Amino acid sequence: MASRQLHLGAFMRPTSLHTGAWRYPGAFPDSNFNLAHLTAFAQRLEAAKFDAFFMADHLAVLNMPVEALKRSHTVTSFEPFTLLSTLAAVTERIGLIATASTTFEAPYHVARRFASLDHLSGGRAGWNIVTTSNPDAALNFGLDEHMEHDERYVRAREFYDVVTGLWDSFADDAFCRDVASGLYFDPERLHVLNHKGTYFSVRGPLNIARPVQGWPVVVQAGASEAGRQLAAETAEVIFAAAPDLASGRAFYADVKGRLDRLGRPRGHLKILPGAFVVVGDTVQEAREKRARLDSLVHEESAIAALSIALGHDASRFDPNGPLPDIPETNDSRSARERAIELARREGLTVRQLAQRLGGYAGLAFVGTPSSIADEMQEWLESEGSDGFNIMFPFLPAGLDDVVDRLVPELQRRGIFRRDYAGTTLRDHLGLPRPPNQFFR
Repeated sequence: MASRQLHLGAFMRPTSLHTGAWRYPGAFPDSNFNLAHLTAFAQRLEAAKFDAFFMADHLAVLNMPVEALKRSHTVTSFEPFTLLSTLAAVTERIGLIATASTTFEAPYHVARRFASLDHLSGGRAGWNIVTTSNPDAALNFGLDEHMEHDERYVRAREFYDVVTGLWDSFADDAFCRDVASGLYFDPERLHVLNHKGTYFSVRGPLNIARPVQGWPVVVQAGASEAGRQLAAETAEVIFAAAPDLASGRAFYADVKGRLDRLGRPRGHLKILPGAFVVVGDTVQEAREKRARLDSLVHEESAIAALSIALGHDASRFDPNGPLPDIPETNDSRSARERAIELARREGLTVRQLAQRLGGYAGLAFVGTPSSIADEMQEWLESEGSDGFNIMFPFLPAGLDDVVDRLVPELQRRGIFRRDYAGTTLRDHLGLPRPPNQFFR
């Protein structure tokens, strides 16, 4: 067996990010909002020994024109905690990661929900920390405009401190449940947080026992300078967005270097880029699948996707001309920079860039099981990543191709597990259980 092992998550919100996925021949058009389908997907992924089922979230309908929105299956999906709590009852080992916003949530609610999910699932919960980039989300929470980008990350850091402090409200041995004496828990093993900070005042304690894993696994996806630093300080998994191996290695070296400077062991943070995977009998067949999928993206959706990425109305640009200079906005900086870099690197017109973004423009492995395994192995062995969050091109066939064809090839090479070594998400990822910061 190889010394380094891939970690594989399944990015499942929506079930495919590609705008044309729901229209692909044989695809389930309602897979994003169909519990029977989602249950079957989770069980198939668990049988393939995936680390986690990753349920992202949006707090607003995506900010795109109605003409584009009406063509997109990304408009709606289940609320993550409701779905993952249901999936916890029909799975046994696969991790369950949900997104919760530090900009529009309250720390006490987040701490309580994730602690509950961790108990209900037997230690399989993970929290994806997001600061929320969609400016329309602010309008759903009584605000006229979105909080400034860097301030969102300062708030997120304090939010993390409060949540983890609440998870440590009770010592692991606090609940003695001594029937004879009538003592249910030892009050000496209870900590009242009494947090008073810049953004939050939270007394505590949390009214739920310490999570099974100590803390649910902390996931983060920011790629900006502020996002990278937050991840280095707090995250145990990074959902990265490297478009190619060179970028992946640079990001990997940067973030792992930050860990070194903070005194954190490198193995305590796993970097998992999102990877769009299309499998075929031949490379040409896989490319034809991708081309057919891309052809199903409507122009309105493509322009809307470009507008979201740039934070500007791309319908005003000359579709046959190069991308004009784009000033910064208060939206996601990393998405804007990736789109601009892609256009410049490949010399794309506005229309060509929009079509790429309207489908999926990030890292893609398109080929045979063997050729894709070659690429994944190179990323792993050259320190481009610790694994991948796989995005499926269409469901169910795209997921079946990965489970039935790619995973066995990775297992044959000894770079992916044949069975789970433990029961918790921390076990799967090789992460330590954090000690209680208040009780030793």
